[in-house]
Amino acid sequence: MIDVCLLGTGGVMPLPGRWLSSMLIKYNGRMLLIDCGEGTQVPLSMIKWGIKSIDTILFTHYHADHIAGLPGLLLTIGNTGRTEPINLIGPEGLYEIVRGLMVISPQLPFELNIIELPQSYNELRAGDIIIKSTPGEHSITCLAYGLELKRKGKFDVQKATMLNIPKKLWNSIQRGEEVKTDNRSITPDMVMGEPRKGIKICYMTDTRPTDSLLNFIKDADLLVCEGMYGDESFKEMAGTKGHMLFSQAAQIAKAGNVKELWLTHFSPSLSEPEAYTETAKAVFENTVIGKDMMAKTLKFE
Repeated sequence: MIDVCLLGTGGVMPLPGRWLSSMLIKYNGRMLLIDCGEGTQVPLSMIKWGIKSIDTILFTHYHADHIAGLPGLLLTIGNTGRTEPINLIGPEGLYEIVRGLMVISPQLPFELNIIELPQSYNELRAGDIIIKSTPGEHSITCLAYGLELKRKGKFDVQKATMLNIPKKLWNSIQRGEEVKTDNRSITPDMVMGEPRKGIKICYMTDTRPTDSLLNFIKDADLLVCEGMYGDESFKEMAGTKGHMLFSQAAQIAKAGNVKELWLTHFSPSLSEPEAYTETAKAVFENTVIGKDMMAKTLKFE
């Protein structure tokens, strides 16, 4: 299983009662953060998941409301006694951005591994989580992220018994290791079934809906997507500024056959996002209006 927390739901600037858009993922005691705008460490502290275990921070793009909170957060993590490196991952230009921001927090007790991703499809790993990225469509270079947790097939006890594999080796095989017994090599594929359905979480903000994003989010268990405006009268403005309406986010969720949609990144002028709930639900029923520090545990089927 994997835990997801939508730390904040605001866009542009933090407001009383609404922090900037950011999401935290927890799996096997380690954590991954997506975006880190001004004040992100406040809801991080409030949910009490701890921050010392944040190993990777992803950035969708480099507008201030998505990255300006980084220096303060890293200083706070440093004060926890962490010495292990932290991975910083984002579009091209991340090195220069971080170099500028770190002027105000120059001394950290851990290294920063900076990974710049080209404006194309990318795939890498953070422990057991596969991180995928693809370009969005915004006023500056922007990436959407997909996080996937694969699930191995079932261990076939009957096959293992027929092959006379000692029980003491079963755990090693289930971990994907090749073992040797009686001068034989036993590989996992000999006793493991077909891979089972894993867990897929997608996160995209700030961006317009595009065909490539539709394919990217296909069959996701959870899509966390920007909904800058709820009112349909903002359609032209959303297009100009590189954002989405609630209805557009719902349309891409429906077309992508996702299980659940969380809307986030609300305009400061959108004081009551809940007032437009039905606008989204009329298109995609399983839509949830995001709230700060909203959390959920996703489990394997």
